[in-house]
Amino acid sequence: MPEPAEHPVLNHAAVARVRSGLAEHGIVASVVHFEQAATTAALAAEKLGVDVAQIANSLVFEADGEPLLVLTSGAHRVDLEKVRLLSGHRRIGRASAAFVREHTGQTIGGVAPIGHPAPIRTLVDEWLGRHDVVWAAAGHPHTVFATTYDELLRMTGGRAADVGAAA
Repeated sequence: MPEPAEHPVLNHAAVARVRSGLAEHGIVASVVHFEQAATTAALAAEKLGVDVAQIANSLVFEADGEPLLVLTSGAHRVDLEKVRLLSGHRRIGRASAAFVREHTGQTIGGVAPIGHPAPIRTLVDEWLGRHDVVWAAAGHPHTVFATTYDELLRMTGGRAADVGAAA
């Protein structure tokens, strides 16, 4: 794996903001670079050799016109009605790529839990807490970092929530 200074993606502005955010929260985490994008939880899990449930999907929703970030286990589908009730919003739906970029400064497939222009209200899937290590995107579709459930809650100021759809 190349060192940070060796690969341009690791110095991408969005990745740099994620690294800065990690440092601000006292979190020591190395950003891992993939040669090919890992835009789904399944792809990231395969590349890392971990269970898909250990991947923290960062899903941005438009909730009454405001961004809402839901960090969910890669093994889950999000139950939008649960999220709507938990968040107290009247309407919630998938955000457009432009909306995601505007509010996160990142593109779909690489949205990190942090490193956004402004804090985003966040719900963190309780199922991620079942794993000692979880992996999250690091601001670019070619990057991820390892963290813990507790660190996700702390760095995002997020709220633990059961957001998964019933099987």
